[in-house]
Amino acid sequence: MPVLNRIADYATDMTAWRRHLHQHPETRFDCHATAAFITQRLREFGITEIHEGIAQSGLVAIIEGQGAGPTIGLRADIDALPIGEETGLPHASTVSGKMHACGHDGHTTMLLGAARYLAETRNFSGRVALIFQPAEEWGGGAGVMVDEGVMERFDIAQVFALHNAPGVPFGRFEGRAGPLMAAVDTLTVHVTGRGGHGAHPEETIDPIAAIVQMVGALQTIVSRNRRGTDALVISVTQIHTGVADNIIPETGWFCATIRSYDPAVRDLAEVRCRAIVAGVAAAMDVQVEVIYERSYPATVNHPRETEFAFEIAREVGASAGECDPVMGAEDFSYMLERRPGAYLFLGQGEGAGLHHPRYDFNDAVAPVGASWFARLVERAQPRA
Repeated sequence: MPVLNRIADYATDMTAWRRHLHQHPETRFDCHATAAFITQRLREFGITEIHEGIAQSGLVAIIEGQGAGPTIGLRADIDALPIGEETGLPHASTVSGKMHACGHDGHTTMLLGAARYLAETRNFSGRVALIFQPAEEWGGGAGVMVDEGVMERFDIAQVFALHNAPGVPFGRFEGRAGPLMAAVDTLTVHVTGRGGHGAHPEETIDPIAAIVQMVGALQTIVSRNRRGTDALVISVTQIHTGVADNIIPETGWFCATIRSYDPAVRDLAEVRCRAIVAGVAAAMDVQVEVIYERSYPATVNHPRETEFAFEIAREVGASAGECDPVMGAEDFSYMLERRPGAYLFLGQGEGAGLHHPRYDFNDAVAPVGASWFARLVERAQPRA
């Protein structure tokens, strides 16, 4: 596997950086200590143009190449998850209830490794914008950075990112042109009826009966309202109501996650969810409050940039190939809406899955990802 030799020399340092980050996780937009650690490393590499405080705790660092040229963006997410760690490792999280259960500590380390190499060699034209982004797991930090103008402010022409993939063979890159990850929306429905004694249901307006009807009817959207070739998932994930076995409650609520790729299918799902809830409410004589929240859009890779990303992956990885789209979501989608680019998965071998309390990033794969980032720059913007 032709990892860049200079980056391979950083392997011990990269492991130390990653394990430090793993021990000190921060969540959402509150990643200030993480950002300070990143900034300290970048300054040690001789990178002086560092713009801090973007999306609260995000930052963008600029490396100047040799000669005029465009700016290529490389992004790493830096936030952790509100999960208690169960690995028992020496470098386990020191913060109760928080851990890097998705490998963002590894993503940050890979981009730091590439930054060190690029700052040393400068074997490219134009500029590199290193984007360290908070709040991928919650809050859409990428969207906030885009709204704060990072693409225009730093004149970014194209943008790339990686995500580690447990269960995929070590060093294998996977992805696809077009939709790779889903858009995610959340439906929350509050139902109000009239409570009473369970022995006298005729004197009540039962919100539980209405919720049951709504949950069942929502499944017909997937089975009867969209074409079989249009991907759509509607999963009811919470139902909350009632306090005792002999009382019909007055209120209850439920929520669902809705995943899709096509904007038209996304619109259809919202229209039908609202119509079904309203129709059942009228039939069951209950009052409803419907909250339909649109979150991350679908992650859609651009064809030319995806093929280029695969070319580089084949240079530095064990192999590269197309994968099926997945119904998980990723806020890098906001950056891909504004600029051409690609997002790939990097296999790290066997181990606990993402968002699992026993997950840990495989440090051995960090030089592979760092080499991919570095070669993207050198190949996309060769020195004159």
